[in-house]
Amino acid sequence: MANKLNFLADFPAITTEQWMAKITEDLKGADFNKKLVWRTPEGFNVMPFYRQENLEGLQTTESAPGQFPFVRGVKESNVWRVRQNINVKQLGAADANKKALDILTKGVDSLGFKLSAEELSASYIATLLKGIDAEKVELNFKVCMHKTAELVDLLCEFFKNNGFDAAKVQGSINVDPIKRMLRKGRKYSAAEVSEFIATAVKAGEKLPKFRTVGVNPKVFCNAGVYATQELGYALAWGNQYMEMLTEAGIDAKEAGCAIKFNFGIGGNYFMEIAKFRAARLLWAKIVEAYKPSCNCAAKMCIHAVTSTFNKTLFDAHVNLLRSQTEAMSAALGGVCSMTVRPFDITYKAADDFSERIARNQQLLLKEESHFDKVVDPAAGSYYLENLTAMVAEQAWKIFLEIQNGGGFFAAVENGSIVNAVKEIAAGRMKAVASRKETLLGTNQFPNFNETAASKIEKKGDCKCKCCCAEAELETLPKNRAAEQFEALRLAVEKSGKRPKVFMLTIGNLAMRLARSQFSCNFFACAGYEVIDNLGFDTVEAGVEAARKAKADIIVLCSSDDEYATLAVPAFKAIGGKEIFVVAGAPACMEDLQKEGIENFIHVRCNVLETLKSFNDKLGI
Repeated sequence: MANKLNFLADFPAITTEQWMAKITEDLKGADFNKKLVWRTPEGFNVMPFYRQENLEGLQTTESAPGQFPFVRGVKESNVWRVRQNINVKQLGAADANKKALDILTKGVDSLGFKLSAEELSASYIATLLKGIDAEKVELNFKVCMHKTAELVDLLCEFFKNNGFDAAKVQGSINVDPIKRMLRKGRKYSAAEVSEFIATAVKAGEKLPKFRTVGVNPKVFCNAGVYATQELGYALAWGNQYMEMLTEAGIDAKEAGCAIKFNFGIGGNYFMEIAKFRAARLLWAKIVEAYKPSCNCAAKMCIHAVTSTFNKTLFDAHVNLLRSQTEAMSAALGGVCSMTVRPFDITYKAADDFSERIARNQQLLLKEESHFDKVVDPAAGSYYLENLTAMVAEQAWKIFLEIQNGGGFFAAVENGSIVNAVKEIAAGRMKAVASRKETLLGTNQFPNFNETAASKIEKKGDCKCKCCCAEAELETLPKNRAAEQFEALRLAVEKSGKRPKVFMLTIGNLAMRLARSQFSCNFFACAGYEVIDNLGFDTVEAGVEAARKAKADIIVLCSSDDEYATLAVPAFKAIGGKEIFVVAGAPACMEDLQKEGIENFIHVRCNVLETLKSFNDKLGI
């Protein structure tokens, strides 16, 4: 009989010192911190491994699900609601109702309605909600802030007339004047903001399970900020509303229970899980300071929405992968409800197919992967517990900086928040342009032959005078990370001239293959046609083949050593008739430049700016 394993004897405990000794040995003199420690864009270091000893002293391990400070969730299960939004302003109440009834049979249990303020009436609400079981479905509304009290009265009337108990109906009305300041540039005074949200809370007393004040840090996520910045701003934003509400005479418990957070979900999988856990912890601490009569006021209600910043026009089906990992982050992070945006919203209004896929992305997590069956699956993970603590620490610093500067409203009013976000977003755009941040299918490994101009549909313009008045304040950026590459590629497509790039591969087999592959991907990011080759015996043969192919650009692909002898002859053979490019940054670059060779592409290039320069040279 085979010997049974004795885990304690056969796998003795290894100390951290022993691990470090082995790692140091394997690094062979390389610096541990530079080689293996990750300096995150959020501003802190992440170690390559964590151990049980790293959990010592962490607050995140001290509570249970559903218990203060709620780091492990505000509920004792991991069930979340699947939400889909419907633009009633565009569809009309009758068609919106038809659509709502349809999607409620397809896995949705939370509805979001964008209402028309001009059409708001008892008949409008009755038509919209006809046949919907209001006690079983979460109902969320967005309407002009001046109409909040009227909407609440109309809802109460509808519930009464249709036999629903208003005390049992769950939902929200997203009253958030500061969001309008950030997105639309509307200028409100602190008194006006306070009045809007206080009115919403008082009106909402008729609907005890409705949260009527929205905090929308998703606007920061969509503008390109990182997880810690989004969280830090969210906390300051929520605290500003808590302060205003309590100063307006509203009880702290009532104020806390009236606020709902609408977060974005970024693409950094583990960081986003940590963000949601840290968010509940820190918000509970903030609300606790207001001394509510019940800690239920400290339960952070989180709705999460997949980001738009990292979604792309080209190779748009990759958006499905992006939104799926984002949905996983939010589910594992313990959100209350979630919206997955359809993959095609970068270029058109979503259709039945893309909306169905978006719903099913959540249903797969529930029905097939059972993400809703385990509460706080991140709990006890050495890495995620430490990541939660680090995200919390960094976000808290941002929160305190804003508080010390006069609070969130002041920071929005004086433009410091918008300016900070613009700086972060510009840094990310630069990182995408230089490939320090990868967007698969856009700035790396593009679909070489894809075209996109024909699939772009013009979206309807907003005609709401209240929402779309002329901006009085600086607004948040609305760019997606891929937009500059997309504009570049669309310019090539619309020009009617697709440049041909010919790979003149010669010399060392491994190097010429590697550099031709790099160069093909490089130029395909602009939509150029690339022609790869197995190799040539002489540069003259390569140039001759390029001319037969009617190439506009000829790229010499070889090894650094061989460039010293091959580049100048190739350059002279071309004689300026085509654009000549050397793939790489060889040691002899200065010598080659003295011979008149100008164009080099390599990993340190700003890909976007380099491709723009080629467009200019080609007259595009």
